[in-house]
Amino acid sequence: MSGKHFSVHEVGCCIKYFIFGFNIIFWLLGVAFLSVALWAWSEKGVLSNISSITDLGGFDPVWLFLVVGGVMFVLGFAGCIGALRENSFLLKFFSVFLGIIFFLELTAGVLAFVFKDWIKDQLKFFINNNIRAYRDDIDLQNLIDFTQDYWECCGAFGPEDWNLNIYFNCTDTNLSREKCGVPFSCCTKDPAEDVINTQCGYDIRAKGDNEQKMFIHTKGCVPQFEKWLQENLTVVAGIFIGIALLQVNKQQQSLTFTHTVHIFMFVFMLCMSRYKQQSFIIEGIN
Repeated sequence: MSGKHFSVHEVGCCIKYFIFGFNIIFWLLGVAFLSVALWAWSEKGVLSNISSITDLGGFDPVWLFLVVGGVMFVLGFAGCIGALRENSFLLKFFSVFLGIIFFLELTAGVLAFVFKDWIKDQLKFFINNNIRAYRDDIDLQNLIDFTQDYWECCGAFGPEDWNLNIYFNCTDTNLSREKCGVPFSCCTKDPAEDVINTQCGYDIRAKGDNEQKMFIHTKGCVPQFEKWLQENLTVVAGIFIGIALLQVNKQQQSLTFTHTVHIFMFVFMLCMSRYKQQSFIIEGIN
């Protein structure tokens, strides 16, 4: 393989095989993600009819596996071969690609903080669009159910958002048994029940607000996500700084561009956390 090679002093044996071992695991995970994505599309008949990719009205979670798996596959391959053969081109490609990803993460974090109202509107639009397509794709359905169950929420901003779905709306023309209901993932869990009651959300929106609170989660997923992000900002920032510390500087034991991006992101997220906490305190006083 062509390309300039590092000297023995520049790439130690331990560092070389540590990078190789780490990246081969990363590469294998990328292969696994891509395999799951292709298997899911094969089960849904997408591979035999490529044009059906655009038929789904909502978001297909398989795309997430394809994109993440593709990035992991490329990065893992470049890191493995670059470390094993001590190839400067592949190692530089690996470092620059990783730096670009982290820079995009940082940019997304800054833009999300500056344009948080616009992001909130776009998130509401995205969730509501997928609510409409809830019954159209089993993968999307499972993703929505997982989200609502994990964050204990229902709809984008409340259960009434499920009025957008043709099976759950309360219109007179709706003949579905799920009319004026919500998916079972909106229901509060009963510790005494071993089997999930998939009909727990039937006709629930036809009842009063106080009665709804006894059986389903009435908070929307957008506010619940904001709450989760606020409570875990420090943890998320800590993960980023931990990843930065695990990276190896190939030529000198000094901070690289990727390290700098991670540290700046860590400080920025901590500042956001402090700002949010102060805002909540002020709102509570008022």
